[in-house]
Amino acid sequence: MAIINFPELEQLQRVIEKLGDRAHIEIIERIAFKGHEFPIHCITLGSNRPDVPVLAFFGGVHGLEKIGSQVILSYLETISHLLDWDQEFLARLEKSRLIFIPIVNPVGVYMGTRCNGNGVDLMRNAPIEGEGVTRIFSGQCISPHLPWYRGNPLNMEKEALAVCRVVEQQLFNAPLSIAFDLHSGFGLNDRLWFPYASSKTPFAFLAEIYALKVQLDRCYQHHIYKIEPTSQEYMINGDLWDYLFDEFKLQNNEERVFLPLTLEMGSWLWLRKSPLHLFSRHGLFHPLLPHRQQRIFRRHFALFDFLHRSLLYPEKWTPLTPEKKQTFYQKALELWYE
Repeated sequence: MAIINFPELEQLQRVIEKLGDRAHIEIIERIAFKGHEFPIHCITLGSNRPDVPVLAFFGGVHGLEKIGSQVILSYLETISHLLDWDQEFLARLEKSRLIFIPIVNPVGVYMGTRCNGNGVDLMRNAPIEGEGVTRIFSGQCISPHLPWYRGNPLNMEKEALAVCRVVEQQLFNAPLSIAFDLHSGFGLNDRLWFPYASSKTPFAFLAEIYALKVQLDRCYQHHIYKIEPTSQEYMINGDLWDYLFDEFKLQNNEERVFLPLTLEMGSWLWLRKSPLHLFSRHGLFHPLLPHRQQRIFRRHFALFDFLHRSLLYPEKWTPLTPEKKQTFYQKALELWYE
């Protein structure tokens, strides 16, 4: 089958060419759709040692929210140039590993649809049930012709399984890791979400995420992010990161830390400035004006750098002493759950 091209895939191929042998490139899955092949690429930079921290970026889980893929691709373009001269960045990579899957759902990005080629919403596809969740947007099993279709959670889609393989092999085995998934389309603010989306139960590393928040607030006092558990805004069935986090807890000892984070870029702000874009196919989830796209490409690089540095120098936020862990856990409960 022939590989079909689209702008994001073409940009990814150009980035891969620029990176050359400085990165490990792997096609982790090939998706067949209407006689064409859609590859899912994974790019790995940095150390191969199993004891280094890992930061992984994921974009395009929902194809309609292509700004996530484009932000990651823009960041990769920057990295491809930093590798030419930035000795400090090269030194960082000797002590860490960066992983990128910029286009998780290539058929969805190509078609401009939220779902994959089978009509399945990949962020509702995991075998995990939300507590007391009944609304259709939380995930439905009625029909792929309706939005938020879950598919068969006991037989997950190829795209979701490809993400699971990378996370289980590369992040679960690291002493410290962060998975960073980029989305768009909810509210006026950019939000940093952490588990759970299926339950209001505080997740295992609540104290650590609070300590990381304190560090971000101190370093970037005017940052734009609202940090909160996903369940504070809505609850769903089949959340992929809830599922992976629970799998991590089952498979790993307590010495390792794994934080799945989601950046939800608030696209309503773009619509408030250009309300007529609501009538465009991509207007609700994607900034249509070039200058606004460029602003968003620049907007989050400081956060990416902060997360990378936090993994390399975690002493202030993990591991925590029992006293600090209890203090941060209590403060997190007061902030997010009471």
